[in-house]
Amino acid sequence: MRISLNWLTDLVDIRLTPEALAEALTMAGFEVEDIEDRRTWADGVVVGQVLERSPHPDADKLSVCKVDIGAAEPSTIVCGAANVRSGIYVAVAPVDTYLPKVDLTIKPRQLRGVPSAGMICSLAELGLEKDSQGIHIFTEPSLDLGQDVRPLLGLDDVILDVTSTANRADALSMVGIAREVAAITGVPLHLPPTDAPTLKPTGAAPEIVLKDDKACPIYIGTVLEQVQIGPSPRWLQQRLQAAGTRPINNVVDITNYVLLEWGQPLHAFDRDRLLQVGDCDVLSLGVRFAKPEETLITLDSQERRMEAETLVITANDQPVALAGVMGGEATEVYEGTQAIVLEAAYFDAAVIRRSARSQGLRTEASARYERGVNPAELPLACQRALNLLQALTGAQVVAQTTGRTAFGEVIPERVLDLRLARVHQLLGPVTNLGKDPRPIPGEEIQRILETLGCGVTPSREAEVWSVRVPAYRYRDLEREVDLIEEVARLYGYNHFADTLPQRAGGGYLSLAAALARRVREAFRGAGLTELLHYSLTKPRSDRQVVLANPLFPEYSALRQDLIDGLIDAYEFNLNQGNGPLNGFELGHIFWTDGEGIHEAEAVGGIMGGDSRSTRWVDSGQEQPLTWYAAKGILEAVFQRLGLAVDYRPDRADARFHPGRTASLWVRGQLELGRFGQLHPQLRQQRELPAEVYVFQLNWSALETCLVPVLQKSVRFTPYSTFPASDRDLAFYAPLEVAVADLEAAMRKAGGKLLESVALFDDYRGESVPPGQRSLAFRLVYRAADQTLTDEAVDPVHQKVRATLEKQFGVTLRS
Repeated sequence: MRISLNWLTDLVDIRLTPEALAEALTMAGFEVEDIEDRRTWADGVVVGQVLERSPHPDADKLSVCKVDIGAAEPSTIVCGAANVRSGIYVAVAPVDTYLPKVDLTIKPRQLRGVPSAGMICSLAELGLEKDSQGIHIFTEPSLDLGQDVRPLLGLDDVILDVTSTANRADALSMVGIAREVAAITGVPLHLPPTDAPTLKPTGAAPEIVLKDDKACPIYIGTVLEQVQIGPSPRWLQQRLQAAGTRPINNVVDITNYVLLEWGQPLHAFDRDRLLQVGDCDVLSLGVRFAKPEETLITLDSQERRMEAETLVITANDQPVALAGVMGGEATEVYEGTQAIVLEAAYFDAAVIRRSARSQGLRTEASARYERGVNPAELPLACQRALNLLQALTGAQVVAQTTGRTAFGEVIPERVLDLRLARVHQLLGPVTNLGKDPRPIPGEEIQRILETLGCGVTPSREAEVWSVRVPAYRYRDLEREVDLIEEVARLYGYNHFADTLPQRAGGGYLSLAAALARRVREAFRGAGLTELLHYSLTKPRSDRQVVLANPLFPEYSALRQDLIDGLIDAYEFNLNQGNGPLNGFELGHIFWTDGEGIHEAEAVGGIMGGDSRSTRWVDSGQEQPLTWYAAKGILEAVFQRLGLAVDYRPDRADARFHPGRTASLWVRGQLELGRFGQLHPQLRQQRELPAEVYVFQLNWSALETCLVPVLQKSVRFTPYSTFPASDRDLAFYAPLEVAVADLEAAMRKAGGKLLESVALFDDYRGESVPPGQRSLAFRLVYRAADQTLTDEAVDPVHQKVRATLEKQFGVTLRS
C-alpha cells in the first residue's frame, strides 16, 4: 500500500525522517519496498504568469512567451504547447533547475533564433502523469508569483510503499498504519472525525433482504438526496493520486478515500437508476448468490456470466453489482446523478474470495474483504463517508436502513491470558536495560500491549494479565503466543540477547528420508537422472481428481500416475534435440473412486533409445535398448536395494506392450509395481524410438520391504575362499510355466549350497514337443568352509531335478 506522509501526519505525530520511519516499520514487520520522495521532482519549480504570448517568427508550432516568475524582469520562454495563452498561471522551471523524472537540467538556449530562459512544465515533466497534452494551468484565481509549486501539486510529500503480511488486514488502511506508527514511536494517535450525520427523513427507507446469514451479516443502506456531482477538492484528489487512485468525481472519490483511510470498501449507487433497474417505486436491496445464466455488465463495461458461488447485490431481486468486488454499469453514479444510495457492508472473507475468483477479478475492495474487514468499525467508516458527502457534495441524508443477520448481531471479541513467565521463556533477556542482560519488565510489556489498543488488566493469578484484543486485531491475535510476538516486534528484535542452546542433539534422518535417499542413490548408480514434474496435469481419465477453479486447462487435474509425465518428458527432450532420456522420479499420485480421494507416493522411470553420442563403430546404425537390457538396469537397482523381485506377465495397462510387460512381485505375495515396453501404437503416436520402457513402483511396498532393513545394523558376511562347482540342467518345460517360478523352486531345493541360478538358453522350434520350450540353466554350488566334492553336490543337485519334475512336470534332457 502507498502511504502518503502528508496524509499520515494528520493521523499521527511523525517525528522521524522518512528513512527512519521506513526502517522502523520494516523492523516491526511492515516491509517498506520503496521510498518515493516527491519533493525532488519539482525542486526549484515556481509559479509564473504568462504576460504575453506571440507566435514564433520561424516556427508555426512554437510560441514566444513573456513569463513573470516574481523576478526583477520577466523571462522569455519559448513554449511548444498548444494550450499556452496570456493571463494563465503555470509551473515554470527557471534556468539551472533539474527535473529528475525526465532527467533534464534547464539551460538558456536559442530556439530557432529566439533565446529561451526556462521551461513551462507539463505534469508529465513533473512526474504526475505519463503523458500530457499540454502544459499544466493552475485553476486558482490568483497565486503568488515565484512561490513553490510543490504544495499546489501535492509534490511536498513522501510516499512509502509498504507491504503487510496476509494476516494483517488492518494494515491495508491509513488508520491501520497510523496505529502501528503510534505504537512503534509512542506518539499520540488522532483518528478522523466520525460523528453521526444529521438525518432529515423525507423519503422511504430501502428494505434490506439478506438471504444468507454468513455471506453478508451486516448491510447498511443510506439514501442521500440533493447531491451535486463535480470534481473533488484539490486536497482530496492529491491524496488519492498519491495512493495510486485516479480521481473521478466527488462521490466516487469519497468512497475511495474512505476505503484507503479506514480499509472499509464502500459503493455508491445512483438511486433513480436502481429504481429503474428494479422496475419499482420502493427500493428493496438484497444480497444473495447468483442464479444460473444471470449476467451483469460491470463498471469495466464487461458482460459477466454469473456462477453459483458469485455473490451479488440486487435491486428488487435484479443483480446490480458484484458484492464486495465491483459495481454495475447500469447503476453507476454519473454527472446527472441527484440522489445516491451508499452501501456499507460486511461480507464474509471466504465468500468474497470465491466470488471474485469465479469472475477472474481482483479489486482494491475484494483484496480487503478477502483478508477480512473489521465489522466493529463499519458504522464509523459509513459515518465518515456521510460527513464527507454532506460537506463536499451538499447532500442531505434522508433515510438509512441497517440489515443484520444472526452473525451480524455479535461483534467479535476475544480475551486472552498472558503469563509473564511465558513471555520471558520464549523471548529471553534483553540487552538494553543495563550491563547484564535481563528480562523485559512487566510494566514495559503492559505498556506495549496498551499502545496496540489492547485492554490489559491483572488476573487473579500472580504475574498473569487478562488481555482484551481490539476488534481490528481480532483476526490475527488468537493465542497467547501472538501477544508475545507483538511484544517482541514492538520492543525491537535487535534488543534481545543472542543465546545458544545449552545442549544440541545430533541430527538424523527419518526412516522415510533415509529410504528416499537410498532409493535415489540406487537409481543414480544405475545411470538414471532424477526428474521433477508438477503434480498438476490435464485431465486424461475419470479417475483423476479435477480442480474446481484451475489456473490453466493444462493444469486442471492431479496426476494419477507418473508414467504420463515421464512419457511427456521423454518426448520433449527428443524434440529439443537432447537425445533419449533415461530418468526416474519420486512423487505423489492421486486418484478418486467410490470411497473418495486417495493420495500415495510412487517411483517411476523411463528408459530407451540409443543414448550413445557417436555411432561410428557400427556405421551409424542405432542400437536400441533391448527388453533384457532395460530389465537388467532395473535388476541392478533392485540388487543395490537388496530386493529379490519376481516377474509375471501382465496386460492390465493399455499403454504397455501386451507381450512385453511384467508385474513385479516381492516374495511372491507383495506387488511392487509394473515394468514393460510402451505399446507400439502409443510409440508411433508420440513419434518415439523403437523401444522405450517405463516402470512404476509402489512406495508403500518399498517401505514394507526396506524400512525393517534400515532399522537393523549392517552385518558383513565373508566371501567363500573355496572354489565353486557348477552343474548344467536342461529340460523341456510347459510354455505357461514362468522362468521365475522355476528359479525360485531350484533355489529352495538347493538350499545353502546353491549359490546362483542363471538361465543361459531358451529354445522353441524343431525337436521341441508342442506346447513346450527347451530351457537350460547353470547352477553354481559353493560352501563357505570346504571344497565341494561330487559326493556333496550330487545329492543336492538330484533333489533340484526331482523337485522340477514333481512340481512343474518338466522332462529332463540331461
